[in-house]
Order: sequence, then C-alpha cells, then structure tokens
Amino acid sequence: MIKMNILEIGALVPDFEEENLLVLFNETVPPELRDISVIHRFEEQPKGVLELGKIIVIGGREYTIQKVGEEANSNFESLGHLSIYFKDDKDEEILPGAVLVTPSDFPILKEGDSIQVK
Repeated sequence: MIKMNILEIGALVPDFEEENLLVLFNETVPPELRDISVIHRFEEQPKGVLELGKIIVIGGREYTIQKVGEEANSNFESLGHLSIYFKDDKDEEILPGAVLVTPSDFPILKEGDSIQVK
C-alpha cells in the first residue's frame, strides 16, 4: 500500500469536478500547474503500484482502477504526477499519464487528508 498526505489543494481544483478529473503532483509541481493540482507527499516511494483492479482511497471513498495509461506509473514515481478520471464508462480514452477509476463520484478533499493506493 502507498500512502500520500495532501499538503495543498490548488485554487482551481474544484473547477475540474465537472470534468471528473483530479490532478496530483508532489512538491516539485511546476508553478504553472500548482493551481490545478492536489499537492502531496509520499510516505514511501511507489514502485509499479498503479494496476488494474487496485483501489485508490480518497476522502474515505474507494475507487477501482479500470484503466492505466502507459506512462502513469513512471510519472507517478518520478513526479508524484497522476491524472485521475472518475468515469463510469470504462471505454473512455485517457491520457498516457492517467488512470480511469469507478465510480464517477468526485471525492471530497481536505488538506491534511491522505490518499492511498492498495
């Protein structure tokens, strides 16, 4: 299991709720992406944790990974970057650095909360 602690929630993160998209970055987030990102810190370095069927826990809710982009694990490991699409349509196309999860309900986030991949 990998655990991340939420340090900061960018001012524009709520605007992406209608797109059902959440963008994660570690503390090395580029300044131009800070406002759209949830900034976090890993408790331990991940290694290949993003896999079909794994569970991501955000805001006390569980989401099942349905699709994993080809660059998702390497971006997540090196930059803490991951785009999470909350969709019920498992056939939806995603970007290489993204995962698609179900259900489509957008999580409630607070600074100080944790995100887990298990």
